[in-house]
Amino acid sequence: MFTLPKGGLSLASLDEQLLHPGVKGLPLTEPLRQGAIGVQGWNVLQADTSFPVAVLKTAALRHNLDWMRDFCERHGAVLAPHGKTTMCPQLFGAQLANGAWGMTLATAPQVQVAHRFGVRRVLLANQLVARADIASVLALMHDDPDFDFYALADSVDGVDRLSRAVSAHALARPLPLLVELGIAGRRAGCRTAEEALTIARAIAAAPGLQLAGIEGYEGLLVTHDRAADVQAVDAYLAQLVALVRQCDAEGLFGGAQILLSAGGSSYFDLVARAFQDLAAISRPILPILRSGCYLTSDHGLYHRHLEELNTRESLADGLRPALEVWSMVQSRPEPTLAILTMGKRDASYDVDLPTPLLAHRPGPGQPRQLAQGASIIKMNDQHAYLRLSEDDPLAVGDLVGCGISHPCTTFDKWPLLLAVDDDYGVRYAVNTFF
Repeated sequence: MFTLPKGGLSLASLDEQLLHPGVKGLPLTEPLRQGAIGVQGWNVLQADTSFPVAVLKTAALRHNLDWMRDFCERHGAVLAPHGKTTMCPQLFGAQLANGAWGMTLATAPQVQVAHRFGVRRVLLANQLVARADIASVLALMHDDPDFDFYALADSVDGVDRLSRAVSAHALARPLPLLVELGIAGRRAGCRTAEEALTIARAIAAAPGLQLAGIEGYEGLLVTHDRAADVQAVDAYLAQLVALVRQCDAEGLFGGAQILLSAGGSSYFDLVARAFQDLAAISRPILPILRSGCYLTSDHGLYHRHLEELNTRESLADGLRPALEVWSMVQSRPEPTLAILTMGKRDASYDVDLPTPLLAHRPGPGQPRQLAQGASIIKMNDQHAYLRLSEDDPLAVGDLVGCGISHPCTTFDKWPLLLAVDDDYGVRYAVNTFF
């Protein structure tokens, strides 16, 4: 019972596969066809699943899909959501059906997974370096003429490696590349506009390659001084735009349009505004946002940053958190401490620890809000330490629902997540491929 649109992807095999006892979060004692999950009548609040369990709230997913589509249309940009966030073909399909231009990915194996399920346009927001990875992507381009692929470059050595590989594979079309403009002291990318221009010239001159555009990732510009961050992001985006103009003035671009891409992250509005209405360019500009975390948002880092975006855009209704991890109280060894059946193997902890939101004694009714002072203070591999007031009635066997911060590092802990309705009834399952 799959209710999200498929976006033309080949997803039937996922619903048809047999799930066996031992799948994380499922209460299986015998094999079950995945497509039959939605007719089992399971409800998280009834404790019908195994715990911990990761859930996606379907109403929030649909809201976020529509919100981002409307945002891009309003600002004249397209979306290539970063698939590394979820690595979920069903969610890829929903994003593509909702107007996404293509998918962004981070590694060659991720590209292979996406292609296997039918994704036909990929922006690899990374450099292709390893010989085997280059060969795997070029094989897809060779065998599938409809596969539209782009990668990044930030060095002459990288450009030379790719040019030699394309020549060896005798591709009938060039490999399109975007020059990556980086940030000093941060991850990959050219450190100066002059260096980026040198790489652009090298791509334009290299056999088998084509300069398709300019790319950067402004999401690294996050500090505790948010006003200064916004200024830094605006300045960085202006550098990207100026680089496009320089490359265009030299006639370096090879395609029918120029791709101009930034992550978006929690700065969708700043990126979209910076890329609007680029005049006096020889060919059309295609502004591409690449956020993946918009789809589920979170209760931590992204929630805080998106509140700022909502203020800048004067939005009353922004993105909604869609991802939660539910666990059970397995011990209350001290008056102000409960131990949950959830740990580092189940929820992200690289940015913030999970946020305890709701508690429920299995059975009918709606969950209650946990008191504001309740907090996860520590996690082990399989345990979370919930600090709460002495008079809180939480008991062994009760359920606790937690929000997370940074969805990327929660999705990769779950080969299967359950999509639930507003009453936490289980509607269907989605799969991840990390």
